[in-house]
Amino acid sequence: MSDDEIILSELSDDELVQQMHDDLYDGLKEEIEEGTKILLERGWTPYEVLTQALVEGMRIVGEDFRDGILFVPEVLMSANAMKAGMFILRPLLAETGAPKLGKMVIGTVKGDIHDIGKNLVGMMMEGAGFDVIDLGINNPVENYIEAIEREKPDILGMSALLTTTMPYMKVVIDTMKEKGIRDDYIVLVGGAPLNEEFGKAVGADAYCRDAAVAVETAKDLIKRRHNQLAAGA
Repeated sequence: MSDDEIILSELSDDELVQQMHDDLYDGLKEEIEEGTKILLERGWTPYEVLTQALVEGMRIVGEDFRDGILFVPEVLMSANAMKAGMFILRPLLAETGAPKLGKMVIGTVKGDIHDIGKNLVGMMMEGAGFDVIDLGINNPVENYIEAIEREKPDILGMSALLTTTMPYMKVVIDTMKEKGIRDDYIVLVGGAPLNEEFGKAVGADAYCRDAAVAVETAKDLIKRRHNQLAAGA
């Protein structure tokens, strides 16, 4: 059976979810929109559609990206298809107060206008069930501080692609320390010229090599933080 003969509305729920995983993998935006609408019409909750169809599909994309089977252009197509589904689900999720894994503020640092890596991290984090507030590019320390005070996220993510802008990450983290708020947030850093040593040197919680690693790291650190809070309660 060739792809163009597949009629999504004729598939069973399980087959449709499986097909949506395949369509996400292939970056098929319209099919994801259609599949999302069909599941909602069949009485699925927005949260079920999000977790079982979109998040699970993006998890597979993330693993293959991490393992070098998929590359940035393909992952961007998958992420764009996922965004089409999220566009339908987001207002419904807000209405139902569906649980989120956490919230992240992300932005490229001052002096740096590169955003492909940052955008990919944002999309993959959203695909994993996080709320993402994207500050865009060229962010001075004030932007980060204002955003974390306003949004109260779990995670602050900073990105840089230039060796000259990398040190600015330390400026942001040092300012957070001065304000006594550094320990209230998980800080993740990423970008092509960075490495683990640099992440440690600037005082970040972790350096993330790529978007797939960022999602895994974020989940892991949030889980640990919740366990620590529960233990301390």
